[in-house]
Amino acid sequence: MALGDSFTEGLMDEPRSDGRHRGWADRLAQSLADQAYLGGEPGIQYANLAIRGRLLTDIVEEQVPAAMELNPDLVSLAAGVNDCLRRYWDIAPLATILEHGVARLRSDGCDVLLFSFGDPSGRSSVLGRIRGRILELNEATESIAQRYGCMVVRYWGATVMDDERLWDQDRLHLSAVGHEIASRSAVHALGLGPESWREPLEPQSPRPWLYRAARDVSWVTGHVLPWLGRRLRGASSGDSITPKDAQWRFVRGNKPAG
Repeated sequence: MALGDSFTEGLMDEPRSDGRHRGWADRLAQSLADQAYLGGEPGIQYANLAIRGRLLTDIVEEQVPAAMELNPDLVSLAAGVNDCLRRYWDIAPLATILEHGVARLRSDGCDVLLFSFGDPSGRSSVLGRIRGRILELNEATESIAQRYGCMVVRYWGATVMDDERLWDQDRLHLSAVGHEIASRSAVHALGLGPESWREPLEPQSPRPWLYRAARDVSWVTGHVLPWLGRRLRGASSGDSITPKDAQWRFVRGNKPAG
């Protein structure tokens, strides 16, 4: 069961057959189904309640209760970055909300996978302004994880996450390459795969200054200004969006090639 915002919904990854984005959580579900197949099971049940634009409070108050109705064994909960982007910031109430959500999941016997997010300043000076907030969120996440025995994916200090090939043009959402690496990072955090996801990609040729300047202009006009417009209107990118897998969906395991 996957809970969260656009990161977990899978925005900017390749499309599924139903037109929704695939995303790291779908990829993780397939990896777990493949491992189940090796263990003699045909696959696993998977659901994804994540919706783009959701704040931490929305996720804990709406998605956690819905998840509990389906009695999951494993829940991933990735939230808080949208809160970091808001004008007002206070980590204390957010940490309390996150702890309440984790406590409820753990009290029902779920294993919980949390996320400690990466440093945004490596890929964007504008996003770098929320670096301190991300650090505070990560510290709270680590404390809660230790208190309740949760597993954690840790992106801070993973230089591969600074590679522009892992990010969409909006610099906020992962690309298909990024979602694949995020899936591998979750497999590792679950103790089911190696830490090789942290290894940097093969170097690419430096981009000319004019190319980067054009990308910066495109980013501001195509992504920053529309985002600011939604904030001024009090709108969210997730308005009218429904979960892509609100009920259990069977994911069949595959036999390894060769």
